[in-house]
Amino acid sequence: MPTPPVTARATASAAVDRLHFPPGFLWGAATAAYQIEGAVAEDGRTPSIWDTFSHTPGKVANGDTGDIACDHYHRYRTDVTLMSHLGLQAYRFSLSWPRVQPGGRGPANPAGLDFYRRLVDELLDAGIQPVATLYHWDLPQELETGHPNGSGGWTERDTAERFGEYAALAADALGDRVALWTTLNEPWCSAFLGYGSGVHAPGRTDPALALRAAHHLNLAHGRATAALRATLPAHAQIAVSLNLHQVRPLTTDPADLDAARRIDAVGNRIFTGPMLSGGYPADLLADTEHVVDWNALIRPGDEAAIGAPIDLLGINYYTPAVVSAPTPGAAAAHHAHGESDHSPWPGSADVDFHAPPGDTTDMGWTIDPTGLYDLLMAVSRSHPGLPLAITENGAAFPDAPTADGQVRDHDRIDYLHRHLAAVHQAVADGADVRGYFLWSLLDNFEWAYGYDKRFGAVHVDYATQLRTPKASARWYARAIGANSVPHL
Repeated sequence: MPTPPVTARATASAAVDRLHFPPGFLWGAATAAYQIEGAVAEDGRTPSIWDTFSHTPGKVANGDTGDIACDHYHRYRTDVTLMSHLGLQAYRFSLSWPRVQPGGRGPANPAGLDFYRRLVDELLDAGIQPVATLYHWDLPQELETGHPNGSGGWTERDTAERFGEYAALAADALGDRVALWTTLNEPWCSAFLGYGSGVHAPGRTDPALALRAAHHLNLAHGRATAALRATLPAHAQIAVSLNLHQVRPLTTDPADLDAARRIDAVGNRIFTGPMLSGGYPADLLADTEHVVDWNALIRPGDEAAIGAPIDLLGINYYTPAVVSAPTPGAAAAHHAHGESDHSPWPGSADVDFHAPPGDTTDMGWTIDPTGLYDLLMAVSRSHPGLPLAITENGAAFPDAPTADGQVRDHDRIDYLHRHLAAVHQAVADGADVRGYFLWSLLDNFEWAYGYDKRFGAVHVDYATQLRTPKASARWYARAIGANSVPHL
């Protein structure tokens, strides 16, 4: 969401003491299927676009793949025990579409569903609320390459229809035990990193296809919402998780303000418009009409389907974006989404991104909790009455065990402390934030970065699969136990 230009901004004090959250605030952690499960060819699972992408030379650092990852498929009981020791109240996981419905069509795979039944039962036995995400980027490969016209994947409307059918299968199997469902995780990444810049699977680089993918992901959300409503018990809740960009203009120059508006349109309102505000914003359509034919793409009834009411909006936040109008001789873009010769911003590829000031994580992302506060307040003002949750927030640092086997990740503790303080301030100022999910429970396969980046509260030795809770895990357990932001 656009904000005033970058200035010296107040940040949450590192000395904050015992900031208590409202009763019932939900504390959790999150993962994604392809990043942790492994077992990619077991029990009927077929390949996803990320299997294909990671096995394509040059696409992922070090040639890493998710073939084994954290071996969660075989070690889920150990991992649920870890969650229990941390005091997690909720666990947000994703279902692997090609594990549940091989090929993305036809009946469900009983063995795949049985894995998630066992996982959910284990969570419930431990007193942990399961939160299921239907899609965290692992599209069945057959839907990407098997379309008759050769394009396939999210560029085709048929994929949205298949997603609705898959949602019904998952809800029918797990709806008696899972009460909170998320349709999509970060559709911006699926559309614009997968089909625009090509740094994510399936690795395509066409701005028109990226916009088509965005619309069909929106439609998939609508189809899944309808399927979930028709299948789940009345008390179940439906959400979507968006990585909304906290966009800040570099200066108050009108050209920079317009650059921020353009990035807000294709970074945020392309999803929040049809999902939450009744339709695609006019300025987005105008900005991109030279790229794609929206009149042919959006069919009657699409926006109404996409805008089916949800119960909760998940917000994923890591770092703000600072933008300006094109600047001659400007440095390389700092848009935090990987290096590519192709832009993930169709219609606004000429906007310049600037590195925000401040310390950075191992991803090179500036640490700025004020961005999270500003984002929560902006969404609260734009969509009053809609409950919010932080469904991803965390940081990668180069963690390594010391000689005594401990992982003392004090940088991550400081990051979490400051961001939780920002969430608390937003709640105090009227934002209806219902919960916080740490990204991530485990170190894992970090997409195109392979195993080079560690986001976990629990360290994973990938050679031995040994799990070691880091200092941040123990600190987060204190936060959960006290329902507050603890001392550093």
